[in-house]
Amino acid sequence: MTNAIHHVTAIAGEARRNLDFYARTLGLRLVKKTVNFDDPGAYHLYFGNEAGAPGTIMTFFPWAGAPAGRSGVGEQDETAFRIPLAAMGFWTARLLPFGAERTQRFGETVLTFHDPDGLRLALVGIPGIETEPAWAGSDIPAAHALRGFHAVRLLLDDARGTAAVLTDVFGFVAEGEENSTTRYRIPGVALGGIVDLHAAGGFLPARQGRGSVHHLAFRAADDAEQLRMVAKLAMDHGLRATEQKDRDYFRSVYFRSPGGVLFEIATDAPGFAVDEPEAGLGTALKLPRFLQPHRETIEAALPALA
Repeated sequence: MTNAIHHVTAIAGEARRNLDFYARTLGLRLVKKTVNFDDPGAYHLYFGNEAGAPGTIMTFFPWAGAPAGRSGVGEQDETAFRIPLAAMGFWTARLLPFGAERTQRFGETVLTFHDPDGLRLALVGIPGIETEPAWAGSDIPAAHALRGFHAVRLLLDDARGTAAVLTDVFGFVAEGEENSTTRYRIPGVALGGIVDLHAAGGFLPARQGRGSVHHLAFRAADDAEQLRMVAKLAMDHGLRATEQKDRDYFRSVYFRSPGGVLFEIATDAPGFAVDEPEAGLGTALKLPRFLQPHRETIEAALPALA
């Protein structure tokens, strides 16, 4: 088991626009349509691969009236997906309306762009992954489809405390440095196995809002492993996690990392097929048990997605 990236959760604006971009423009599968458990008047949308596997999941809280976020230190400032290197031309043309620009980082070809809410994203061309499974239910040809997370980048005033947590608690290893960015990787892990720490002292702090990442989640195999990680955070790093929260599709604890980014530790189990078959993922509005008695009111308040 690895403690690589489980999912990334961001703040969006209008829900229909968010769905259109991630399911149609990027070709990800809508694997779960539920609500924000703490704000059931808003959706919580999950996008990923066919099965909704950890390491592929991008989730959103779409709040139509949310003000725009401000970029700065103390945030995850980019989320990068893996694509076959041969698909770079296809995606460059497709994403030109979203500010697509090519660059090179750590010897890799990277296409940077923004979603309609201003969230910073990237596609990284990886040679030899054409035969990896890809979601075939979108308009994107399977040869070009996204294949889970490649890396996330954190913009920090001081990266040392966060680096210690990554290496000591989650098992990442420092791999190299480029300019002011240090790359940390879990060896042998393809999906979500890289975290880049960009040290940028003196910048203004980030302000969360539309187009910014809310939190970054790392994997735990089960409750016991999660508990061991929570204990290590407290004993060795002086960081206190929340009590465990049942999110229906995983069980989570949260803590504020030393650099200011909100981290989550999420269990792999039970997964997204716990309340609907894999073939039908994302087709019906799913509610947690405590909200089921209010389904009629909740459905009436939610905006239409089609």
